[in-house]
Amino acid sequence: MGIIQKQSIQSSLVIVLGFVIGAINLLVLFPLFFSKTEMGLVRAMIDTGATLSVFCTLGTLPVVYKFYPFYNQYLGTKKNDLPLITLIINLIGFGILLLLGWQQKTFIITKLGKSPSFARNFSYVYPYTFFLLMFYWLESFAWGLRKGVYTNFLRETAVRILTTLLILAFGFGFISMSSFISMFSLIYVIPVLLLLYSLVKSGQWSINSFTISHVTRRLSRKMISFSLFVFAGQFFNILTKTNDTFLIFGLRGLSDTGIFAIATYVSAILEIPQRSLNAISIPVLALSWKNKDFANIKHIYHKSVSNLLAIGLLLFGLIWLNISTLVAFLNWVSNKASGGYDALIHLTFILGLAKLIDLATGVNAQIIGTSNYWKFDFYTNLIYIVLSLPMNFVLIKYYGLEGLAYSNLFALIIFNSMRFTFLYKKFRLQPYTLKHGLFLILSLALMTATHVLVNTENFFLNTVVRSTIYLVSFSGILIWINPSPDLLELVNTFFRQKIPGFFKRW
Repeated sequence: MGIIQKQSIQSSLVIVLGFVIGAINLLVLFPLFFSKTEMGLVRAMIDTGATLSVFCTLGTLPVVYKFYPFYNQYLGTKKNDLPLITLIINLIGFGILLLLGWQQKTFIITKLGKSPSFARNFSYVYPYTFFLLMFYWLESFAWGLRKGVYTNFLRETAVRILTTLLILAFGFGFISMSSFISMFSLIYVIPVLLLLYSLVKSGQWSINSFTISHVTRRLSRKMISFSLFVFAGQFFNILTKTNDTFLIFGLRGLSDTGIFAIATYVSAILEIPQRSLNAISIPVLALSWKNKDFANIKHIYHKSVSNLLAIGLLLFGLIWLNISTLVAFLNWVSNKASGGYDALIHLTFILGLAKLIDLATGVNAQIIGTSNYWKFDFYTNLIYIVLSLPMNFVLIKYYGLEGLAYSNLFALIIFNSMRFTFLYKKFRLQPYTLKHGLFLILSLALMTATHVLVNTENFFLNTVVRSTIYLVSFSGILIWINPSPDLLELVNTFFRQKIPGFFKRW
C-alpha cells in the first residue's frame, strides 16, 4: 500500500470522526440550545476568521508547500531559516489586519446592520483569526514532514471536541452567550500548542536559524513571485467558499446564515476523502515535479479521480436519500411545530451536487499548484471569484438561499472545466475511462429509483430501508464495474483481515 493511500485512509478516518462530532454539534446540540440567529453568529465568526487568516499569511503557505523540500535537502533542520521568515511575514500580515480593522471600525459596524449581534461581537474575530493563522503556519510545515494525519486530527476532530464542550457548558448554564463567544474565539490555542510541540519534538523542525541562508538568497525572487500569484489565488479560493456567508448575513441576517451553515456542512461530508487526500498528495506531488516524475503525477491524478468519484457517489446518495429525515428531526429538536428547516432539502441537493462535481475532478488543483504553471492557479481562482461574486449577489437577492446554491453549482462547473482543459492541453492528462461514465450513470439511476420507489410514512424505517438498498446495490455496481481497484482492495482487505482478527481477539 503506497504512502498516499495509507495516510489518506488514516486521515479519512480521523476526518470522519471529526465530521461525526461536528454533525452532533451542528445538527443536535446547536439547534437544541441555540437559536438560528446564534448559530449564524458562530458561522459568521468561523468564515470571517478563515478568510482573514488566509489574508494574513501574505502568501507564505504555498511557499512552504513548494520550497520546503529544497530547504530540507540543502540546509537540514538547524540552518533552515524558512520557519522564522514565514513567521515574521505572518505576524506582519496580522498587524496589517489589526490596523485596517481599527481604521475601518465604523464602516464594518455599518455594513453589519442586518446582523447587529455580529457587529457587537466583531472584536472576537481577531483572536480567532490570529490562532487560526498560527495553526495554518505550523500545519504547512507539518504537511512537508508527512504529519498530515495529525494535523487533520487537530483541525477536524480536536477543534470540534472543544466546541462540543463549549456548547454543553452554555446549554447547561455554566457560561453565558458572551462567554461562549469569547472562549470560542480562543478555540485554536490548544491545537496550536499541540502542533508546535509535535514539530519541535520531531527534531526535524526548529526556528533556531536567525541568519539568511544561501537557499533563501538564491530562491528569494522565485519565491516572492510564486507567493504573490499563488497567495492571490489562494485568497480568492477561500473567498469563493466564504463569500456566501458574508452575503447572507449582510443581505438577509444571521437566521438564514444558520440554515445555510447546516446545508453547507451536510454537503461538506463529501469533502472528507478530498481533504485527507489533498493533505497527503501535496508534498508527494511537489517532490514528483522536483524529480520530474511525470508518470507518478499521472498515476496520482487517475487514482484520485477513481477513488473520489466512487466515495463521492456513495456519500451523495446516502445524504440525498435521507435529507427529509434530517429536516424532520431538526424541526422536532428545535422544539417548534415548524422549525423552519424545510429549505434544507433543496439546498443540500444542489450544494451536494456541486461538491460531487468537484470530487470527480480529483487533485487537479494540487497538480497545477505544485507545478511550474502555478500562475494558472491564480488566474482560475480570479476568474472564479469574478464570476461567482456578482452571480451570488444577484441570485441571492432575487431567489434567496436556493439561488445562492445554484450560483455555487454553476461557478464550480466552469471552474473545474477550466482546470481540466488546462491539464489536458498542457500535459495530455486525462484521468477518465468508460468505466467512470458507466459507473456514474448507474449510480445516479440507482439513487433516483431508490428515492422514488422506497417511501414509507415512518421516517426511521424510511432511512434504514433506503440506506440499506442503496448501500447493497451500490456495492454490487462497484464490484461489477470496478472503477476504483484501490477502493475494492481496501474493502477486501478489511473483510479478509480486520473482521476475522476482531472476532479472534474476542
